[in-house]
Amino acid sequence: MPTVTEPLPGTLQGALEIGQEEIDAVTKVLQRKIMFRFLNSPDISESAILEKQFRDRLGVPYALAVGGGGTCALIAALVGLGIGSGDEVIIPGYTYIATAAACLNVGAIPILCEVDDSLTIDPARIEELITPYTKAIIPVHMRGAVCDMDRVMAIAKKHNLKVLEDCAQGNGGFYKGREVGSIGDAGAFSMQHFKIITAGEGGMVTCHDDRVYRRAAMKHDSAMQYWQPDGNWEMFAGENFRMDELRAALALAQLKKMPMLLAGCRRAKSHLRELTSHLNGIRQQTLHDAAGDCGIVFPFFLETRELAKQFSDLLAAEGVPNQTIYNKQIPDRHIYAAWDYVLEKKTHDHTGWPWTAAHRPIEYHRDMLPQTLDVLGRCISIGLNRRWESHHTSLVAQAIEKVHRAVFG
Repeated sequence: MPTVTEPLPGTLQGALEIGQEEIDAVTKVLQRKIMFRFLNSPDISESAILEKQFRDRLGVPYALAVGGGGTCALIAALVGLGIGSGDEVIIPGYTYIATAAACLNVGAIPILCEVDDSLTIDPARIEELITPYTKAIIPVHMRGAVCDMDRVMAIAKKHNLKVLEDCAQGNGGFYKGREVGSIGDAGAFSMQHFKIITAGEGGMVTCHDDRVYRRAAMKHDSAMQYWQPDGNWEMFAGENFRMDELRAALALAQLKKMPMLLAGCRRAKSHLRELTSHLNGIRQQTLHDAAGDCGIVFPFFLETRELAKQFSDLLAAEGVPNQTIYNKQIPDRHIYAAWDYVLEKKTHDHTGWPWTAAHRPIEYHRDMLPQTLDVLGRCISIGLNRRWESHHTSLVAQAIEKVHRAVFG
């Protein structure tokens, strides 16, 4: 008989919490019949209010709402930071493919770095990748786990590099008392369906510098200088990444729920870590700030990939949905080995750009980050949300212990 015989609460956060508050917020915008943010004054614009909420929460002077998710936020932020054609940007090999795609979209070359058992970029491996052409590092707060920002920032300062925090999966996380997205030169957030809070799509850029903000804003809207004609814009062609009022209203309603969402996730993860910490042969995830971790997944590691696969299968048979993170049969676009168009240097441009803009030969292959593939191959992950109560975590811990006895005796 399986240990867990009832359905567990699931893995989504914000999307599961959509209720009357979100319906009322969106309805208010529809009744106003003005969905374009710049037709509303800043005091009633949902997009402007959302930006202010991010500025106030993070303690940064600038925030820019975008409508197209974390990818658009990353692209606008990279342009804001002055990253462009041929510049090398160090990114982890475990992040959604959008991190690499954003670099390529501004003409920059993604340089792939190992991750460690925090599931975030390994600072010990960054400096070996730095060349005269390196301009930035993108630490990704992956699966809600915050990066070792002290070490990342120290390396960046030593080599005069920009730091763009990818906070797509870490909204609400913090490191040593500072919110993610406020530590580096800029931050990029996502509010896509699967993220901690959702607007369906949408994102946010945060930064400390007026010129970074203005460049990002110009990239996000090719007519920005017309909507806000204050005379201080750098003129260049932009996109249409604007946030609309419907998405902003939805995001604002969700933002009010984020403390509650994260408190529940953190409580569940902390309880699972406590209940399983005594099991030999299982290694807990390294957390650079346990309190600041978002708690949206509970990962743990076995000694070998084969043991992880066996453990995962037995755990599923005990009624606990889980996954091994790296499985060659499943092309997970969060793992660099499945980034086909990056590894094969595909492009829409007939000149071969941006690869033709690289200052040196760039080669990728699917086994180029052995530490990353090893760490992910030995990792089992259980998704969490705020609805996990202590009886759920206790049942899952019992299932893990039962499988542990079967595997290790």
